[in-house]
Amino acid sequence: MANSSSGDSVVDRVVRVLEAFPEGVSSLPLTELAERSGLPLTSAHRLVRQLADYRLLEQAPGGKVQVGLRLWELVNRNSPILLLRQAALPFMDDIHQVLNQNVNLGVLQGDDVLFVERLSRRGSVANRAKVAGRMPVHISSAGVALMSGQPRAAQNAYLARFKDPAGKVDADHVRRLLATSAERGYAELAGVVDPETWGIAVPIEDRQRRTVAAIGVVVPLAEVRIHQIVPALRTAARGIGRQLGALAPTP
Repeated sequence: MANSSSGDSVVDRVVRVLEAFPEGVSSLPLTELAERSGLPLTSAHRLVRQLADYRLLEQAPGGKVQVGLRLWELVNRNSPILLLRQAALPFMDDIHQVLNQNVNLGVLQGDDVLFVERLSRRGSVANRAKVAGRMPVHISSAGVALMSGQPRAAQNAYLARFKDPAGKVDADHVRRLLATSAERGYAELAGVVDPETWGIAVPIEDRQRRTVAAIGVVVPLAEVRIHQIVPALRTAARGIGRQLGALAPTP
């Protein structure tokens, strides 16, 4: 793969262009796209033109550049996340109908939880989780549920490098949080992301009993019904795990 004068490969530069779009921003002027990707304007213009030829990028109104529908199509066509969402959505909808509050589905990505699906309704409490958005493991009930289900070596490695940017908690606090979650089989965090909400999540296991995802809810702090919510989430998690096994392609 040909390199630029800076040593970057074409793939490096393409990734930088695609990553330049911030969360919630659907289009950017070419000059801003070049600046955010750290590329000279001429290089950015050339890459954008080439990616547009494959419909991975498109021209937006006002001469701006936006992510192309073709890229969305390719990403979603064979992604394992598509299988997870297909298995989870009916169970998420059941929880959503019963609680009339936010329901989230997340997977572990490094030291973050990446949310791959969310169901919300007008009038429900604030939910900071967004589809394709991330949160640090330690401030999300889904993140804690996910990490508490990982092998001990993975947990120890995470705790060894843990640092809270806000400086509110240390690794020992998170270690206790993970241990409590593992013992109970669910994670709960009250007022961490939003002072008026309570996050509750349980891990989802595959056929090999590996924790592969977490399903959680965000409910008003004053209306927490742990004795009702946790059993419902556990039932949903088991159902999703069974569906994952049924939908998984045969080797």
